[in-house]
Amino acid sequence: MTDATTGLDADFYAFQDLLTPVEQEAALRLRDFMEREVRPIADDHWERAEFPHHLIPGIAATGVIGTAWPESRRFENSALFRGWAAVEIARVDASFATFVGVTSGLAMGAIGVGGSPEQRAKWLPPMGRGEVIGAFGLTEPLAGSDTARGLRTTATRRGDTWILDGAKRWIGNATFADITLIWAKDIDDGQVKGFIVPKDAPGFKAEKIERKQSLRGVQNADITLTGVEVPESDRLQRVDSFKDLAGVLGPTRVGVAWEAMGIAVGAHEAAVRYAKEREQFGRPIASFQLVQQKLAENLADVTAGLAVCVRVAQLEDAGRRRDEHAAMAKAFCTARMRDVVARARAVLGGNGIQLDHGVARFFADAEAVYSYEGTYDMNTLIVGRAITGHQAFV
Repeated sequence: MTDATTGLDADFYAFQDLLTPVEQEAALRLRDFMEREVRPIADDHWERAEFPHHLIPGIAATGVIGTAWPESRRFENSALFRGWAAVEIARVDASFATFVGVTSGLAMGAIGVGGSPEQRAKWLPPMGRGEVIGAFGLTEPLAGSDTARGLRTTATRRGDTWILDGAKRWIGNATFADITLIWAKDIDDGQVKGFIVPKDAPGFKAEKIERKQSLRGVQNADITLTGVEVPESDRLQRVDSFKDLAGVLGPTRVGVAWEAMGIAVGAHEAAVRYAKEREQFGRPIASFQLVQQKLAENLADVTAGLAVCVRVAQLEDAGRRRDEHAAMAKAFCTARMRDVVARARAVLGGNGIQLDHGVARFFADAEAVYSYEGTYDMNTLIVGRAITGHQAFV
């Protein structure tokens, strides 16, 4: 059984061995934190649809927030390590992994890629320490897959001030984030711009989305922006189009692929544990051929997904990762995740729908991860465009 001092049992091809010694130590520290602090409370917070705010200082202390940027990283690290960290978090709690992905990947990524040196120096260090939490406001009530063309939130410039009006939906962390990166269309040139908006800005309102049945620990919000004034100094200075924004989304899309593999690992581990303990017909169900088939197929899917993620991370570190690489990883890994959690639930039979047995939460959370950061269909079309040279989005 996986513990905090060894490799993951589900890491069948020992991909973790590719990490540097420093990264290995950091991964084990992270695993220890997740096992000690997060696992004991994850089901309860998920059931109550609450986020464990008291754990933010602890996860920040592990050094996994802001690892991509020199202003906030605690040690030299690779894209491979950053992906592996997502696996370590998601195999315990996908909601917590999404929180980290939003503040560290999307919000800090937006500032890291699109911010001026002054903006990076102001925001990235305290965000890396967990003192400032970020959210990322792109998706809208009527714009999801078509945000490149269909963004309705507007930005109007008046001297050195921008006026934001519009609405956002499904914005993770937004109910409690200190800042939200809002993406709006400049009414003068029709291009997408990014803005750093503090939670107490007049006209900014974030309301929690209730009755979710997936990633319940994530505090998603509906945001309304009514005449929100943002100084030019809080506009991301290096973002002038949706193409610039796409530079933020590529790495985070790969991060979701890693998170999907973490969910798959978590569900697989729970299914193996249950199969060894559950007895039917006088013997553990792990001894039955059809159960072993499900577990073997799950391990193969986990291994294939991790292999894709590892290679994309290597391309990222080499500066060779393209949008279609990220899209294929996200689509492939989330599809494999779906298969794994379904088989894991089947191994548990009726107990697979109860939180107490370790699979039901992963089974439900997989549905949100399958859809966000680009749906399966949209990501396959990005790959299809790379194959054929023809765009088939509309």
